[in-house]
Amino acid sequence: MSFSLPDFRRKWSCRGYMSAGAAMVTAALGLTLALADRAEARKYSAPLDIFGFGTPRPRATVHAAKIPLPKPRPAEAPKAPDEAAPEADGKPSPDKPAEATPPPEKQVSACRLALTEEIAIAPSIPDIRGPGACGGEDLVRLEAIVLPDKRKVAVKPAAILRCTMASAIADWVRKDMVPLATSLGSAIADLDNFDSFECRGRNRIAGAMLSEHGKANALDVRAIKLANGQSIGLTDRTMSRDVRERVLHSVCARFSTVLGPGSDWYHEDHIHLDLAQRRNDYRICQWNVWDPLPQIAPLLPAERPEEAPPREVASKPEAKDGADDEAAEKSPAPANKSAAGGDKVPSRKPATKKRR
Repeated sequence: MSFSLPDFRRKWSCRGYMSAGAAMVTAALGLTLALADRAEARKYSAPLDIFGFGTPRPRATVHAAKIPLPKPRPAEAPKAPDEAAPEADGKPSPDKPAEATPPPEKQVSACRLALTEEIAIAPSIPDIRGPGACGGEDLVRLEAIVLPDKRKVAVKPAAILRCTMASAIADWVRKDMVPLATSLGSAIADLDNFDSFECRGRNRIAGAMLSEHGKANALDVRAIKLANGQSIGLTDRTMSRDVRERVLHSVCARFSTVLGPGSDWYHEDHIHLDLAQRRNDYRICQWNVWDPLPQIAPLLPAERPEEAPPREVASKPEAKDGADDEAAEKSPAPANKSAAGGDKVPSRKPATKKRR
């Protein structure tokens, strides 16, 4: 049965009719209750409060129950399915040290699978990550082009290109240039590589837009050398116009950009080829095939007439003196003599024309 001081005060309120004995009993009972509350609240640092004002009430003590833990799994016990899953996925288990996992193998592109050694000698090279978005992926080093008859056309020097660009160059040489060389009575031996991959702006202008050469997507060609020693200069005006026009039509049908003489003065001595992608597959073909230079013979001295004396006779001093005397007799008298036979005024030699 709980009994508090406020309940005691309500029940035994001090009124005028209360007797002295009842007051004493009330005081004794209140003191007893206060001492009992103090005994319960000794652990608190609050000051003594006889009547229980402000004394904190103790809370019931909570006893934590000890829960038994399971025994450790023996080492010889089989592994549970959830523990074997990480190893099956290739992840190390927590109790084993982590090992360095090899990087995943890069997937081979369709172009790389199609560009076999029967078409070109073009080994793959690592991707290039240069400054300013230079470089690219799926790169090859085009060293030679294998013709259908197993002969090789060397690319000098070897060109670093994207696989798609190298495949387009190989198809162009195999299908278009081989028949052209056959019509000239020879076979292709070399392909003159003027420039391939180079991290630079267009036309090597500082601050210009990145060139397709910086993306390994372009090739500059100057000439195609034949096995008989002849060289087909693509911008050589002494070469037949028909041959150069055949090359022009072949490259403009295969590549998205063709720049040559007439496009700008940067491409007067070579042909630029690339596979730049533009909106609506827009193509650029700017190459003026100039007419051959006029064949002008150099200025030569006139042929010696047949009636002229032999060179040995003409070179003798006597022949020269006699010729001078005859020339003096035939020359008219000087008109600068004075009428009175005075002093002669020195005559001027007639001007002679110089041969240019």
